[in-house]
Amino acid sequence: MRKALCIISGGMDSAVAASIAKSEGYEIVALHFDYGQRTMDKERECFEKIASSLGVVDKFIIDASFIANVGGNALTDTNIKIPKNSLGSEPLPATYVAFRNGVFLSIAASIAQVKQCEAIYIGLVEVDGSGYPDCRIEFLEAMNRAVNLGTGCELAFRAPLIGLSKDQIVSTAYELGVDLANTWSCYENGDIACGECDSCLLRLKGFKGNGKTDPIEYKIKF
Repeated sequence: MRKALCIISGGMDSAVAASIAKSEGYEIVALHFDYGQRTMDKERECFEKIASSLGVVDKFIIDASFIANVGGNALTDTNIKIPKNSLGSEPLPATYVAFRNGVFLSIAASIAQVKQCEAIYIGLVEVDGSGYPDCRIEFLEAMNRAVNLGTGCELAFRAPLIGLSKDQIVSTAYELGVDLANTWSCYENGDIACGECDSCLLRLKGFKGNGKTDPIEYKIKF
């Protein structure tokens, strides 16, 4: 059976991207990264639930704690505040983790080559995102070329959500039967979502655009 490696953070976007891969007939090899982020335990819990719902047998959880050691971002450094209610107001938010997707894709390519996957799926979103430079289609295409040169493979990097709005992503999730209660987006908390960070605001935008209520709990009542 054709195999695809899916990078699954535990968030909504990567869960939908992996579900698309499944709907396209791929056997899923699931990959998750622990990198010292504030919500690491919650994200890993969600990863396990998503992987289980997709019938995944082959999965990897990679210790990428060197990312936290490098620092320079609010996700891994609690001395840096998570921006609140500031969506789109900063050219490069404090939540940007330097070249994170480049690191993730490089490690994913190594596993994909060993596991003989033909594609790597990642939940990058450019249209309704936070403006991270490593979430652009140009970046993904360049990484794909570099990885194929470096591996001698013909891996296809796929980001099926990259041009979609959050409204469209939530709509797609419902069409595919993705249980969004098993996903997490908040940058700050792993128990009750803050409802004010960029990731929470974007997630809520998607539900509102579909006239639906997010099944996870927020500190603020919406």
